Amino acid sequence: MDFDFLDQPVDRPVHPAALEIQTLLKDCTITRGRASGPGGQHRNKVETHITVLHKPSGIDAQAGERRLAKENQSVVIRRLRLKLAMRIRVEVPNGDIRSALWKTRCVKKRIVCNPKHRDYPGLLAEALDVIEACGLDVKKAAARLECSTTQLVRLIGEHRPALEQLNQSREDRGLHRLKV
Repeated sequence: MDFDFLDQPVDRPVHPAALEIQTLLKDCTITRGRASGPGGQHRNKVETHITVLHKPSGIDAQAGERRLAKENQSVVIRRLRLKLAMRIRVEVPNGDIRSALWKTRCVKKRIVCNPKHRDYPGLLAEALDVIEACGLDVKKAAARLECSTTQLVRLIGEHRPALEQLNQSREDRGLHRLKV
């Protein structure tokens, strides 16, 4: 039997967490408001609190801890990307499923991306998609992503809520918890 199709690159839908900012924001509603709490007069007079709602998924994120709306907008978009990465799964087809982003960030089985970098939510989403497609088998997912299992678990462990969510899913299926 011929399995050449397994090695062919596949067009995979781009995960919302990995979309360019302008494309992502087309699907979002942004609202500004005043935040309550400490901060004095500035906080009570200026609308620096930002909420972003991703309309297709209903997922939202908020930020209001910074003094400037522009700073809060950067924070809230990152929070939204991380939530999208954790909550939305994109189908993983057969073949070489690694995105162009993954291929640039995974070199010699090593994932190179600081968790504070703008690419991190997209990589996290891709990793979680493949792990889910592999029945939560991290070894299988690492093989499909052409990275080491340790690197894959570390990538997810950089965002504790994602690791906890994955571990809860694994426990629900009778699998052991992953440790970083």
